Amino acid sequence: MKNYELMFILKPNLSEEERKKTVDIIKNIIVEGGGEITREEDWGKRTLAYEIQKFTEGYYVLLNFTAPPNIPLELETRIRHTEAILRWLIIKLDRELKKPEKLEKKRAKKPEKPSASDL
Repeated sequence: MKNYELMFILKPNLSEEERKKTVDIIKNIIVEGGGEITREEDWGKRTLAYEIQKFTEGYYVLLNFTAPPNIPLELETRIRHTEAILRWLIIKLDRELKKPEKLEKKRAKKPEKPSASDL
């Protein structure tokens, strides 16, 4: 299973129930497909950088999850048909999670340089 991050923006005129229902549908797709949600953040209503479908605000939600490779494709298909979502982005996180580990290994291998006070 791979690590993914999903950020999506909901229309700001949705009721609280509609927002929760849409987020639950997305979460159910992940869980029913054999994935696991590792982090969920509700960023709330924010001003958009540019107008999208005549909206200047949007409701942001961030989900981090682990899932088989077919789940992001299923999510993308379902999100395209959901009118409540203005924009979305799915990112595979495996490389980003490994970068700090690689940097630590490189630092451990390098010999320390003598400082001016040691000379």
